[in-house]
Parts: sequence; C-alpha cells; structure tokens
Amino acid sequence: MAVSSTTEPAGRHAHLSLLLLALIYVFSFIDRNVIAIVIEPIKQEFGASDTVMGLLTGIAFALLYALLGVPLGRMADRGANRRNMVAICCGLWSLATMACGMAQQFWQLLLARMTVAVGEAGGMAPSVSMVADLYPKERRSLAMSLFMMGPHLGLLVAMMLGGWLAQTYGWRTTFVVFGAPGLLLALLLLTITREPRRGAYDAPGITQATEASLSGQIRSLLRIRGFTLLCLGCGLAGVAGYGYGIWAPTFLLRSHGLTLAQAGLLFGFASGLSAMAGALFSGWYCDRLCARDSRWQIGLPLLGVLISIPMGLAFLLWPATGLWQVGGLTIPHAMLFAAGFGFFNSWWPSLSYAAISHMLTANQRALGAALLNLCITLLGAGFGPLISGVLSDVFTTTFGADGLRYALACVLCLLLLTALLFTVALAHYRQRLDQLTGETMSGAQPATS
Repeated sequence: MAVSSTTEPAGRHAHLSLLLLALIYVFSFIDRNVIAIVIEPIKQEFGASDTVMGLLTGIAFALLYALLGVPLGRMADRGANRRNMVAICCGLWSLATMACGMAQQFWQLLLARMTVAVGEAGGMAPSVSMVADLYPKERRSLAMSLFMMGPHLGLLVAMMLGGWLAQTYGWRTTFVVFGAPGLLLALLLLTITREPRRGAYDAPGITQATEASLSGQIRSLLRIRGFTLLCLGCGLAGVAGYGYGIWAPTFLLRSHGLTLAQAGLLFGFASGLSAMAGALFSGWYCDRLCARDSRWQIGLPLLGVLISIPMGLAFLLWPATGLWQVGGLTIPHAMLFAAGFGFFNSWWPSLSYAAISHMLTANQRALGAALLNLCITLLGAGFGPLISGVLSDVFTTTFGADGLRYALACVLCLLLLTALLFTVALAHYRQRLDQLTGETMSGAQPATS
C-alpha cells in the first residue's frame, strides 16, 4: 500500500538535477563500455586472448567498482554531500578514460581501466539516493527510468560513434574523445545544482537511524528478503547482460562479417534506441500499474526478462545468410531480435532500483543501491565478459568463429534464474511495503526483517 506524498510536487530544479545526473550516468556508461567496440584492435595490438580481454573488460573493472561502491554508498547515507561526491568521481573517471587512450603497454591500460572503476564507484549510489529525494513516490519509477536511460544511451553513443572513431582515428583517440565531456559535466553539477533534502518525499516516521557499523547496516539490509532476492536476481541478469553487451559487437564481426564501424552502428542503433524506448515505457507503465497493485514493481521487470530470453537467443542463433540491403549498408535479419531484446531487457534495471527505493528508508537508500550495484557489477561486469570469453575460447576449438555465438547463448540462459528469483521476491516485496506502512501509521521505527 503506497503512502501519498504530502510535499509539493518536484519543480524545475529537480528536473535540471535529474537531467545532469542522467547525463553523467550516460557518460559513465560510455566510458565503461566503449572498450567493447575496440576489443579486436586492442587484442591485436597487445596479442591478448579472449580470456585476457574478458579479464580487462570484466573483473579488472568490476572488482574495484563494486567493493568501493559499498563504503562510498554508506558515506552518502551518513550525511556526505552527494552532489559533490558525484561531481568529484565523474572528474576522476573521465581523466582515467582519457588515460586509457594514452597507454603504451597492456599493464598501463589495465591500470587506467581500474582507475575508471575507482571513479565510477562513487557515482551510482549517491545519484540513486538523490533521484529518490527529488521526486515523490508515485512518480519515482518514471524518474528512475529517465535516470537509468544512461546505460542505454551510453551504449548507443559508445557503439555508433565509437565504432566510427575507432575505425577512422584509432582506438586511442576514441578513449580520449569520450573521456573529455565528463569534466564539463562535473563542473556543471557543482555550479548549478544543490543537494536535495534527505527524505523530502517520505512520509513522517520512516527515517531510520544509520547503524554504527557498516557491517551492521549491511546485515540489516540483507535480512530484508525482498531486497536480497532482488539483488541476486539482478546480479544474474547482470552476468547475462554484460556478457552479451561487451561481446555482441565482436560477435557481429566474427559471425556476420561486419566491419568495426558497421557493427557499432547497427548494434548501437538497434539495442540503444530500443532499450531507451523500453526503459521509458516500463517506468511510465509501472507507475500506472503500481497504483492498483504494488507487486507490479517487480512483476513488470519479471515479464520483461521472460520475453527478452527468446529475443536474445534468436539474435545469436539466427543464420548469417539472412540479410537486408539498405542503400550500401548490409543489415543482418538478426538485428531485429537485438532490438526486441534491448526493449524488453531494459525493464529490469530501472524498476529494480526504484523497488529498493520503496523498500528502504531515506538513510538506507544509497547503501542499498550500492549493494544492488555490487551484485550487478561484481557478478555482471566482473564475470559476464570473463565467462563469455572463456567459453568462447573453449567453443572456438570446435565451432571456429561461431564459438562466440554459442558462448553468448549459454550465458544468456542465466536470465531463467533471474526470472525465478523475481517470482519468489514478489510476495516478500509486498510484505515489506505493508510493514513500512503499518509501522509508519503506528509511529514505530521500521523493522528490517
């Protein structure tokens, strides 16, 4: 049962803050994922295997990103200025992205990539906490979906523009060009926005004091069954999503014979635009559905995951002989299914972050977002590209260039486990909302079980 906001509606400053936070998140994903379009030239220059490239694109980034995100998220919950945190971290990861383009040896590229992770670790959780304080609960799913368009728009720009830049000017220039705008965005965030009031749209009585220790607060969050199940489900979805997203352009090169620029253009256009449309639609539709039944907050992403599975498998397994000719551009029929996968698979990230903002109090949200982000990033970004690369090396001995095709198909099947965990989480999510509502009405502090 939802608690109506009694605070005045969000105004223009909230919209401006959301716009800047969303743009920063866009460039965080560009800087994080542009490496996907330049895997082949980097691999050739440094003589690396698919497994080594999986380590570079995955665990080297994800381990630092996920583990540092938790203490930084708690810092945001304990009163640190979240706007300043995001701005400083944005400047750091932007400089590190530019440094990737200046690396002359593989270890230098690895170190720069890890520094990108250090910077981005402090961006996500404070941003989610700020968005939750900028908008009332009944508008939060749409606001979170607008913010969470970052990965999809970032993918679109990284693939389409990154492929052209890499093919025309080289992979080093690509990193430098994409790193620079983040410095301007960090400055704008510092100068034209302000820190929102914590819990501005929460009903009175649900703000919970922060635990004295980080481990104690983590334990209290993990005792919330709906939260834990959601984190595990999103983590497995992250393995499938990151493995797919990082390696799909390379798959198009190997199995469909596209050039670097063609692969970036087609995959970015099909997946990026459809994912943005899916994120916007799901946020708008979820707010409408949840007005009748709060369980749709998890039920809608569950439905999206189930529909996306056959779409993704069709993209990977569709014969390379099916082609359209549009002007001078060759478009594989499989790209239609890539667009379908992007649309439906975009439902779960934004709606899941909105769900935890409903399940947690104002002083828990940044840490809760950091823990959810840890699961998605450590499991997803850490192991998705790595597992895909290892399976590709294994399957290539049997299937040749199509080894990557079957490796990605195997990884994508992990979404079935995500669907199962989301199904189990439905009842626990509703119970948690009822618990918060009941304790608010009685004036008690919310429990964490």
